[in-house]
Amino acid sequence: MGEFDSIRPYRDDEVSAVLARLTSDPTLLGLLTRFRFPRLAGPLGWLLRPLVAFRLRRECAGIDCVAKLQDKVEPYVDRTIEKATDGVTYSGLEQIPAGKACLYIANHRDIVMDPAFVNYALYHTQHPTVRIAIGDNLLQKPFVGDLMRLNKSFIVPRSISNRREKLAAFQQLSAYINHSICSDHESVWIAQAEGRAKDGNDRTDPAILKMFHMSRKEQPFSEVIGQLHVIPVAISYEYDPCDLAKARELSIRASTGSYEKAVGEDDASIALGITGYKGRVHLHFGSEMGGEFADARQLASAIDQVILTHYRLFPVHYLAYAQWDNQDPEIQVPPLVELFPVDELRRAEGEWQRRLDKCPAEHRPSLILQYANPVRSHYRSKAGLPL
Repeated sequence: MGEFDSIRPYRDDEVSAVLARLTSDPTLLGLLTRFRFPRLAGPLGWLLRPLVAFRLRRECAGIDCVAKLQDKVEPYVDRTIEKATDGVTYSGLEQIPAGKACLYIANHRDIVMDPAFVNYALYHTQHPTVRIAIGDNLLQKPFVGDLMRLNKSFIVPRSISNRREKLAAFQQLSAYINHSICSDHESVWIAQAEGRAKDGNDRTDPAILKMFHMSRKEQPFSEVIGQLHVIPVAISYEYDPCDLAKARELSIRASTGSYEKAVGEDDASIALGITGYKGRVHLHFGSEMGGEFADARQLASAIDQVILTHYRLFPVHYLAYAQWDNQDPEIQVPPLVELFPVDELRRAEGEWQRRLDKCPAEHRPSLILQYANPVRSHYRSKAGLPL
């Protein structure tokens, strides 16, 4: 068994066998049958599942490597994005260093769509797609792990509680990320912090950056970071499909001090995040992080500066900020009418009011917080104020 076999994505020579396993997986076939035939899946599931399996095997015929799989999946991803957004734009891709594998560090709002949008932008501009870091807490069903690892995902340990085991797992993860970029010459995407920024407050966790250095402690921190070619990525959603669920969680945490996820809650978040309406989406790819960084905290601050300065604010963010009780007296936020056309503002006002109306009164402060926080962070960053 290889050093990284338990966490790495599947290799090209493994694709055919994994696809054969997936096209026979009863759980996956049942899920696809219910999705494709929601009314008939119950009484006629026994008859429909073989038909779904046959169609799936036919779709997978001839796919014997990861690149062919991504080419096959790409039109479906495009259609999903077109249905759930009002368009995806991106900037800064010309700053990606040519011929180098990079470590893309992004703010984190959605479990699946954050890296999907990064790959979407890279794929459509003829850049190599990335290997994706995904928490093992999201891989409860075997077929989910197979699907993710087929799509260049590798596993991040989050369910380990034993301190010694956790340290060993992160040592392995550190070694794998360095190996992927420096030896395999394959780029990597990872979120700036564990878990989504449910309150809209995007900050890079220095512990994530320290992890990159764990397997190469004999070298200076700045030298290791330089060889990983770190690229900050700011992902901006006009609307978050999971905003009401996040507001509920934030509100319960604030009032009780804790929050227990219901069974299947992550699955529901993934599904809603993929299919739910997002409005416009913008990605900004920063330039490679150069210079000497004394430690992870200094690098985290520099990454935050790039992400927050280039986070694209939409009218809804300003509408929420205007209703926020915690407005920042140190920043100057321009009036909405100076930033957006009147018709755009009217559309945003209608959508924002619709979301407020759907949100229980006790959760609304948390909903406002999600959309207002990026305004505060953006203008503090632009003004050079402490974040």
